[in-house]
Amino acid sequence: MDREIKFQMDAEGVDWEALTRSLIADDFSNGRTPDELRRSFENSHVVCFARVNGQVVGKGRLLSDSVCNAYLVDMWTSSNFRRRGIARTILSNLVGSVPGQHVYLQADDDLVDFYEKLGFHPHPNGMARVEGAWLNRV
Repeated sequence: MDREIKFQMDAEGVDWEALTRSLIADDFSNGRTPDELRRSFENSHVVCFARVNGQVVGKGRLLSDSVCNAYLVDMWTSSNFRRRGIARTILSNLVGSVPGQHVYLQADDDLVDFYEKLGFHPHPNGMARVEGAWLNRV
């Protein structure tokens, strides 16, 4: 069985239904439907997927104003494929597309050390707000 990890910088050929199922199984879903997940990636500045035998095992995307600010979101590596450099490569591909820009991300406490090793620094007082209902759902 070919276990080579292949990276792609576009969403061509992504099976959004299968990816949504993988995210749910890995307890990483935030409630988006496959179509909403697809649109999230299509509306991003740059995306990166990691695949093994065609199956998506890692993903990430970056939003940017193409001038000075970017935001890293949706970073995920399947539990079965962690500690193989997948997230590090995805992050490098994404951040490499926005030289000179301030790249921000929000990380769970258990990932702070990982991102610090990759050159990120804590910025306290990050805040968030959902306008209306999450994903426009009642």
